[in-house]
Amino acid sequence: MKVIARVLAALSVFFAAAAHAQTYPSRPVTLIVPYPAGGPSDVLARVLAERLRPALGQPVVIENVSGAGGALGTQRVARSAPDGYMLALGHVQTHVINGATQNLSYDLVTDFEPVTLIADTPQWLVAKAAFPAKDLKEMIAWMKANPGKGTSGAVGVGGPTDIAAIAFQNHTGTSFQLVPYRGGAPLIQDLIAGQIDFTFGQAANYLGPVRAGTLKPYAVLTPKRWWAAPEVPTIVEAGGPDLTSTFWHGLWVAKGTPKDIVAKLNAAVSEALADPALQKRFTDIGQEIWPRDKQNPAALAAQQKAEIERWWPIIKAANIKAQ
Repeated sequence: MKVIARVLAALSVFFAAAAHAQTYPSRPVTLIVPYPAGGPSDVLARVLAERLRPALGQPVVIENVSGAGGALGTQRVARSAPDGYMLALGHVQTHVINGATQNLSYDLVTDFEPVTLIADTPQWLVAKAAFPAKDLKEMIAWMKANPGKGTSGAVGVGGPTDIAAIAFQNHTGTSFQLVPYRGGAPLIQDLIAGQIDFTFGQAANYLGPVRAGTLKPYAVLTPKRWWAAPEVPTIVEAGGPDLTSTFWHGLWVAKGTPKDIVAKLNAAVSEALADPALQKRFTDIGQEIWPRDKQNPAALAAQQKAEIERWWPIIKAANIKAQ
């Protein structure tokens, strides 16, 4: 009888989980953006969330939980119920770099289930409109003639923009001040206002001001020129060091979320990304959607693994720590 009881209990759990997956989602889904409103990740998330509503049949509510370079919001998802009702939007900082620069209370690999890759945008070196150098070679010369006087904005300490700036200094023999910000939106406001001199940042965040002439781009940190601004040279073409860095975005849920729910979320995102209207909006904000064969959990897991293997040794060798 005890064996039969255990079997019946196991079956009840199985059927309850199956029924839950079949009815998911039955209420609104929360998408945690671990950065302030108005930044590139937030804009991307809001465009995606709007299109996910018809795909999921429920509203997707954006919640901005900023702080600690994205770790606070990411931690909230790691500690959430594994039921698919709380998603984490993340990128190379939240799910790669933070693991090497911070003492996290969660594991950025084992405490999550990957859902899918979404979009990608490169980093580029962009300055205030009044910065005196006409090109990157002149910019480097100015930095060498004025050591420690230039100011470079960075989102947090020990993030992708900060690491790119440090690598640039090491490769060019220059020095400048790093000014940390809690998010991309306040950084860009100060850059446009001329409160700081330049930044290494998500190209998507600066595309509008560059097109408007309120900011001046010097180079893109990719092997090839960026499709959204082909007139801007790569950093190597411009006479700088061979630095490559992009901000790829993905979606994760808490570890233990049923596979059926992960599959439903993945299908909904793929449906949204296939919408020509969404594709145009992403193009307008400088985001490139990943190919369809990369829009799956395995591809996101592989991307994260490859980036950890690339960046962690560099970060640890340089003893870069978030503050």
